[in-house]
Amino acid sequence: MVGYDPRAESVPAAAAALAGSASGLVTRALISPLDVIKIRFQLQIEQLSSSHPLAKYHGIVQAARRISREEGWAAFWKGHVPAQLLSISYGAVQFVAFEGLTELVHTATPYNARDFSVHFVCGGLSACTATMTVQPLDTLRTRFAAQGEPKVYRNLRHAVGTMYKTEGLLTFYRGLTPTVIAVFPYAGLQFSSYNILQQMYEWVIPAEEKKAGNLRNLVCGSCAGVMSKTLTYPFDLFKKRLQVGGFEQARAAFGQVRTYRGFMDCATQIVQEEGPSGFFKGLSPSLLKAAFSTGFTFFWLCRTRSVHRKTPNRVS
Repeated sequence: MVGYDPRAESVPAAAAALAGSASGLVTRALISPLDVIKIRFQLQIEQLSSSHPLAKYHGIVQAARRISREEGWAAFWKGHVPAQLLSISYGAVQFVAFEGLTELVHTATPYNARDFSVHFVCGGLSACTATMTVQPLDTLRTRFAAQGEPKVYRNLRHAVGTMYKTEGLLTFYRGLTPTVIAVFPYAGLQFSSYNILQQMYEWVIPAEEKKAGNLRNLVCGSCAGVMSKTLTYPFDLFKKRLQVGGFEQARAAFGQVRTYRGFMDCATQIVQEEGPSGFFKGLSPSLLKAAFSTGFTFFWLCRTRSVHRKTPNRVS
């Protein structure tokens, strides 16, 4: 179980931060290729279909082959430095906040820390806190993953300096509105669904077969990730489209580009030009990514927490 558990020893903030950072570090390295493909799909204006003459990408395998052929295998880890900083920071802030919020709710209110509603609200609030903290890194990660060859940004330092000089400080917070709107229900559903799935597992699986806790955490986390991502996916697409605003010159080689004035204008243009299905471009690699990333995140989180709880207390 993640979050405050009144039946177990409380996890210190440092241990929760370590668990969140470790899970983010390992997971990001593994799912980076899927993330790059997902972002390319999300930013493509043309239909994701082999029948469309101008569509650069139309399938996961085709996109992987084309990216590797045109840009090399290293392209699947474009922006890996800001991505890792993003994952490590986001994981630490999110899980420290979640632990603290669930403990606060349990001790200061009549609600139980394991209730669905508590995990939903605390999960959403902790994710919003983490998002506000790391949004600039998310924007940088998207810019790096979106650029082709020749590169507009040579490295992280060059990207930060160029964006600040040409677009101003607020450019690092492009797409923040749809991000916050999406991340609250996404993370809320992620934590609460994981909690429910864990309880269902305990109810369905016989006691003698409950030894494979790591597999349980992996499967329950993957299912929770797929469920929450499916329900909130369009907002992730809006965020990516807005984050590359002012970056049109680097997108020219990929096909058509669009400029959006804001969240509502982005949604309106997409439905007018690409239809309702445009809101779900890149859903397939995104669900694969969600299954792997959320599954591994909860797997490593629970593993790190269990190691802490098994460590004997020092004798003073």
